[in-house]
Amino acid sequence: MSDVGFSVSVVAPRPFLDRLDTRVRLVAAVATVMAALVVRSPTVLAAMMVVAVAAAFAAGLSVRDLGRRLVHVEGFLVVLALILPVTVPGPTWAAIGPLELSRPGIDRAVLILLRVNLSAVAILILLAGLEPVRLGHGLARLGMPTRLVHLMLFAARWVALVGEEARRLHEALRARAFTASASAHGLRTTGHFVGQLLVRAFERAERVDEAMRCRAFAGRFALVSEERPTRRDAIFAAGLALSLLTPILLDRLT
Repeated sequence: MSDVGFSVSVVAPRPFLDRLDTRVRLVAAVATVMAALVVRSPTVLAAMMVVAVAAAFAAGLSVRDLGRRLVHVEGFLVVLALILPVTVPGPTWAAIGPLELSRPGIDRAVLILLRVNLSAVAILILLAGLEPVRLGHGLARLGMPTRLVHLMLFAARWVALVGEEARRLHEALRARAFTASASAHGLRTTGHFVGQLLVRAFERAERVDEAMRCRAFAGRFALVSEERPTRRDAIFAAGLALSLLTPILLDRLT
């Protein structure tokens, strides 16, 4: 089972986090995101962001891994940060030619930037490197709908399979000295490439369906995970709860 979409390249082993129950890690990620949404003070959110980045480095993530994951988030946030100050009504903070930047728009943009980045870092710390099968079993044991869990597991597997088929087809094109271009031949070849990829994916899906039927698949996967909450999970949950309650209380007192 591929780890595509659930890890950043190759995530180094993290003994403490990897020994935690998957359900604890999932609940911790959700709790951290909810705490980021509850806090309204930019100062408190900035402090939480600093702590989260420090925790990411302590968990074994490198600056490169963190930057590669966050750069996809920043592309959308930069556009949002540019639009909000000129679209949200309120007192003018600054004027750039005919454009007036409102203070409420800037405040809202800053809050969104901090909240999204904090949530992304927290999810990266807690869920990066988690195998799709283990993640799916954790979601199922938390009571998530079975069909959604199946969809996630099949998607995680199928992304890798379709990627392998695409690489084989691409290597075949390169062996024939094909160069992508906007010419009629280039567009026609690209269309054949996409069509052949879909046909191969459909054929692979039929083979997988037949294999599952031969193994008496009845619409659900057996949960073979043997994870059980331990004292380590309780200590981690208590520490995280304290770490999240502290900024929430500071936000309410300020």
